[in-house]
Amino acid sequence: MTLRIAVLLSGEGTSLESLLERCAAGEVPGRVVAVLASKAEAGGLARAARRGVPAVAVPRKQYRDVEAFNDALHAELERFEPDLVLLLGFLSPFELRGRYEGRALNVHPALIPAFAGKGFYGRRVHEAVLAAGAKVSGATVHFVDEEYDHGPIVLQRAVAVLDDDTPDALATRVHAVERELVAEAVRLFAAGRLRIEGRRVRILSEGGRS
Repeated sequence: MTLRIAVLLSGEGTSLESLLERCAAGEVPGRVVAVLASKAEAGGLARAARRGVPAVAVPRKQYRDVEAFNDALHAELERFEPDLVLLLGFLSPFELRGRYEGRALNVHPALIPAFAGKGFYGRRVHEAVLAAGAKVSGATVHFVDEEYDHGPIVLQRAVAVLDDDTPDALATRVHAVERELVAEAVRLFAAGRLRIEGRRVRILSEGGRS
């Protein structure tokens, strides 16, 4: 199954670039059909445009509240009819609205439930990990629900925190893991191998059994 993927982002789009490269190489069974950004200046828009992918700015600050913002997001998404929505560094709430339950994945640069939730994004996450003296961090891909960084976890991988780490150094290693996990999660989703069971996600074997 070749998935129609819509990507929501707020920043430079390095994870998007990785996904586009993997799709082009046939490593991920999908095609990015649209990129929506919550900031007009998001670098990810230019990355998408360079590859011929429709790139749409839906600036959060132009809307009076989260509901109006999501009205605009959903109107744009409907145009592209995605099978899967990927949140790759998306810093605003995305409301599922009965349309994208089980069809929206978020990547977070820590091991949820640690260092997750409102206010934990980007460099702030890695600063918090170092300030806490944690020995491991990592990355998580999870299904989106109505809370920040809360939905059922699909994949996680740990990254060791080194004694001389800086937030930027730790971020570099975590981001590399994020890109791997996103690709793997998309492959599993496309193959129909993810089954949500309450707060857990069961990964089925290739034959369809857990």
